[in-house]
Amino acid sequence: MPDLMTKPLPMWAPPCRQMGRQCRSLPVTLRVGSLEEGVTSLDHEATWLMGHTAQITFGRLWAGEGDLYVDAVLHVPCRWLKAQGAMASCGLYGFTSSLPVVRRPAQPRKLRAHRFQVVDRQRIAIRHLPMAPLARPRTLPVLQTANPCAAAPCQTADHRRGAACCRDLQVEIMCTNEESRLEALVRSRRSPYLCKIERAGDFSLEAEMISACGYLEDDGVGCSLHGRVRKDGRPAKPDLCSEWPPKNRGLHPGCVFGPRRRRS
Repeated sequence: MPDLMTKPLPMWAPPCRQMGRQCRSLPVTLRVGSLEEGVTSLDHEATWLMGHTAQITFGRLWAGEGDLYVDAVLHVPCRWLKAQGAMASCGLYGFTSSLPVVRRPAQPRKLRAHRFQVVDRQRIAIRHLPMAPLARPRTLPVLQTANPCAAAPCQTADHRRGAACCRDLQVEIMCTNEESRLEALVRSRRSPYLCKIERAGDFSLEAEMISACGYLEDDGVGCSLHGRVRKDGRPAKPDLCSEWPPKNRGLHPGCVFGPRRRRS
């Protein structure tokens, strides 16, 4: 272990005493939205959030103090974790250990035929979601042509190309001002897989995370929910997936909807 009296720790260094599960993953509570938004809006918000299963394991949905929350585990390692075969070490404190294997439960979102796992009335449920009459799969709501994103050079911060807006997301992590250990563990995650962390207020942190959506088609671009409807006629695809950032803000590099491409 380094001499902590002569080597100052970085800001937000996690107060770890040994290596453990926190080196590879982090259990948290994520805020879905306000109950005042209503069931329809929250179903869309929760389906969208809980669709991003690549690096997040989702637990139960629950309501409290006017908001809807979901328990989750963020599978993003600590920035100081160094893997060395079966052993691992901490580049900050000098700990060495064999870390336990993290076994993640399956989180299928696309099932067989027209059956999907979505959030319905604030509960995770399996629903039959048929295609709407005359709906054209793999098209965007604003266009009646083939999916323009199929060959787009957009990329996320880890430089992976294609469907960038379906592979990263903004999350709100519940963490009060008094929970300094949790905040340090969040801020110590490896960038860019969890980055741009800002305190949203006294009770939560906002962050950007890379975690691909489980509703993506096998081509990694098409959306399997697009054009499908719920039993009550609501679109199955989360409504925020059809809302583009205002005034060209928040677009990924290479996005086909960027201002340069629109002008051409």
